[in-house]
Amino acid sequence: MGRVINPEGAGKERTQLVRGVVLALRELMSQATIDDKTRDLAAFIALALESTWATVDISVAAWEKRGYWVKADRFRMEWQWAERLGGGLRQAVLADDWAQVAGLSAQVAEKVQSVKLPQRHRLGTPWTGAWARLRQGKIS
Repeated sequence: MGRVINPEGAGKERTQLVRGVVLALRELMSQATIDDKTRDLAAFIALALESTWATVDISVAAWEKRGYWVKADRFRMEWQWAERLGGGLRQAVLADDWAQVAGLSAQVAEKVQSVKLPQRHRLGTPWTGAWARLRQGKIS
C-alpha cells in the first residue's frame, strides 16, 4: 500500500488564513463606524491569527522528529507574531478598545504586507459570524 498524502496540510491552511486576514484588514480599514460588521472583521482577524499560530506546531513537528531543532525554532520565531497579535486583538475586541484594535491591526498589516491577493479570489466573507464565535471562546 502506498503513502497517504494529505493535500490539505498545515502550510496550505496557514496560507489561506493569512489571505483571509489580508482581505479582512482591507475591509476593516474601510469601515467608518463601529457596527456588527466591524466587530466581525476584528474578531475574524484575531481568530485567524490564533489559528495560524496553531498550524505552526503541526509544521514544525516533522522537523523536530528528524532532529532539525534550529530550523524548527527559527520557524516558530518567524510566526510568533501571530500568537502575540492574535491574543492582543482578542482582548481588545472583547473589551471594545477600538484604539487598541486599530494599533494592533496596523501591526498585523505590516506583517502581511507582502501577501498578494488575486483579483478574482474565492475567499468570500470568512468573517461572517466571527464576533459570536469569539464571544463563545472558539478558536475557528
